[in-house]
Amino acid sequence: MNDNNKQVKLPGWVVSVIITLVIMTLFYLLFTPQQQAPAGKVHDISYSEFKSLVVGGHVAHIELRGNIAKGKLFNPRKMGPQAETGVLFKTQIPAFGDEQLLPELEARNVDVRVMPVEAEGTLARVLISLLPWILFIGIWLWIMQRATKNIAGGGLGGRTDLNKFLGGSFSKTEIPDTRFDDVAGQESAKREVTELVDYLRNPAQFRKLGAEMPRGVLLMGPPGTGKTLLARALSGEAGVPFLSITGSEFIEVFVGVGASRVRKLFETAKQQAPSIIFIDELDSIGRTRGTGLGGGHDEREQTLNQILAEMDGFKSNQGVIVLAATNRPDVLDPALLRPGRFDRHVMLDLPDMNDREKILRDHGRKVPLAGDVELSKIASGTPGFSGADLKNLVNEAAITAAREKDDKVKMQHFDEARDKLLLGTVRTLAIKPEERHRLAVHEAGHTLVAFFLPNADPLYKVTIIPRGRSLGSTHQLPREERHTLPEEYLRDRLAVIFAGRTAERVLLDSLSSGADDDIRQGTSLARAMVSRWGMSKEIGPVDLRESEEHPFLGREMAQPRHFSEASAQAVDKAVQQLVLEAEQRAKDIIEKKQPELKRLIASLEEHESLNREQIEQCLQPKTAVHDKAASI
Repeated sequence: MNDNNKQVKLPGWVVSVIITLVIMTLFYLLFTPQQQAPAGKVHDISYSEFKSLVVGGHVAHIELRGNIAKGKLFNPRKMGPQAETGVLFKTQIPAFGDEQLLPELEARNVDVRVMPVEAEGTLARVLISLLPWILFIGIWLWIMQRATKNIAGGGLGGRTDLNKFLGGSFSKTEIPDTRFDDVAGQESAKREVTELVDYLRNPAQFRKLGAEMPRGVLLMGPPGTGKTLLARALSGEAGVPFLSITGSEFIEVFVGVGASRVRKLFETAKQQAPSIIFIDELDSIGRTRGTGLGGGHDEREQTLNQILAEMDGFKSNQGVIVLAATNRPDVLDPALLRPGRFDRHVMLDLPDMNDREKILRDHGRKVPLAGDVELSKIASGTPGFSGADLKNLVNEAAITAAREKDDKVKMQHFDEARDKLLLGTVRTLAIKPEERHRLAVHEAGHTLVAFFLPNADPLYKVTIIPRGRSLGSTHQLPREERHTLPEEYLRDRLAVIFAGRTAERVLLDSLSSGADDDIRQGTSLARAMVSRWGMSKEIGPVDLRESEEHPFLGREMAQPRHFSEASAQAVDKAVQQLVLEAEQRAKDIIEKKQPELKRLIASLEEHESLNREQIEQCLQPKTAVHDKAASI
């Protein structure tokens, strides 16, 4: 067919708006009264001539509309010999008015009519009067169009068009090219899901032995640990279609849309079986039911109910496995976690040092590295970094190298990127000399106590250059990965936290607000030691916590108090005792090591930043440090 014969089809809402505008315009024009203009030629005269005609008794009647006067004459002698009786005239009345005009008109028995002022134009009147209706009708039609599209894609008898229904989310299912080798680390997690690959490749072998694979696998772990990457790798290894969607995509403003999308998702997976369904951020729809504002009719809860029903409807021979990812397993509805649903839980932990080196090596292949880059050293200096954090570290180092116009990424660029991620971006502040000296005293106090305490983490860097939200910082890196925290380590940690404030008091004989964050961290740590970990002899092993900790992020979440006021007072007293003991330990070291401390302060004021080797030269200039405990 020729393209010229194709007809352009306007959207339905556009046609409706055009028809509405035409009808309302015709209605306005037909039923709005219009002032009929008098027939005949209208002569434009001056106001002086008009006054003379009024005084001479030649004006039959007059029509006043604003500053315009129109009328008819009896015997218009002033209009010239061609004028006839009954001639029409028009004149402009002065804007300031004429107080003598109305008495003159009344004295001559002139018929006077006062008319309202006409609008400038009919079209302007029509548009102004119709504008609110146009806006209202347009918004109403837009809402109805959205509702129609959602229903057409859903389960209310409409046409099943998956592309319109899910906005292209998985209208074209894919088989990812990701493999387990692309997932650095997470060996235990990969082992747990490897048998699922065998089941998807050869389900008959499992059915022959009467084995049933888990219908749902829940991937749990902190953000950035590779949950989505592992799900894609599982699908890629098995060579089966991968249908991915986030939990928030199920929720819409129209009730029932989420449940309809769930039905379509599982229907598509069954048609393409064997296949994998992956639901990211499951906690956005899988929270415990009964907490929504709408009760059982809440859209989120209806979506969750549909997911539970679909997973119950699976048969063992359908070859569909549902994977879900979350970093909040504590808020999930118990019905999701029972056998037959997400009954297999796979934990993805933060990578250890060896895994961090593998991840750095994978991301390092994409950037040109200089010869001085030691990935093992970078890995040892990034404890607590997730896979996403390490990818960001490599990217920040490459950005720094590009900004400095270097051809390769050097070790100094990685150091700068790590400082930026750990300590924050450098800020330019005008700091007075006395305030700068106080900052050096404060940070040197942290550094000195951390250096001489036997169980404190090794020092990495101390600086008085403002970064992020802090004016200065003392950074430590642990020697090894810690999974439990011994009491002696925590007590040394408390002493290091309060050492900056103590150094100000000893050397400057005053305190400042710079210890605000130290006091907050120290109090929080001491309270955890007393109320959660039972490290107080007076309190004992009793759970007296006032908040619940996030399972992965370490943030505290409020919860109702379940102990007496007397117990709360006992906890406060034990916390205060721990803090005061830590301050005294820090004070003893600072008073004993004042020469070393002053030397460290002077070097810090001179160089602004000191690394571990420079710190050792200040505190023990003659011998290297091997046993910190013997130096106390």
